[in-house]
Amino acid sequence: MFHTNVTIAEKYDYLAPKFRAAYKWLAETDLAAIADGKYRVMGDDVIADVQTYTTQYASERRFETHDAHFDIQYIAEGQEFFGVCPREGLTLIESHPERDAEFWKNPDGDYSMVLLHEGEFIVVAPEEAHKPRCAVGSPERVRKVVLKVKV
Repeated sequence: MFHTNVTIAEKYDYLAPKFRAAYKWLAETDLAAIADGKYRVMGDDVIADVQTYTTQYASERRFETHDAHFDIQYIAEGQEFFGVCPREGLTLIESHPERDAEFWKNPDGDYSMVLLHEGEFIVVAPEEAHKPRCAVGSPERVRKVVLKVKV
């Protein structure tokens, strides 16, 4: 799965060596056998964050963005809804530059919700706000890898 606006798709090379290293790591790593935590995939350019959590209702989640990294969010176990919308026009709630994270008020209008199943991922560019960890029906346990790919 790949979800983006055509103008952003033309701006970035989603098959650059950093992205290929991330995709290869996902394909070759036994995610059931490794602990939650951070793993260097390609120095500081690609870092995998393996995490286990319980999804929440979409109304309890908020949109986030990252200036210095793309997110590749891969579902290793479970499923979740994943909100996506353009960052432009959103209202900032809080900023944490030391973590490369900004949080935004939910948009007044519609936004896309992508259903991610086990074995699927989505790539999110800095221009795209995303709302991960949203429950499908009721909250459930999910094991996910978020790969941070430096811009």
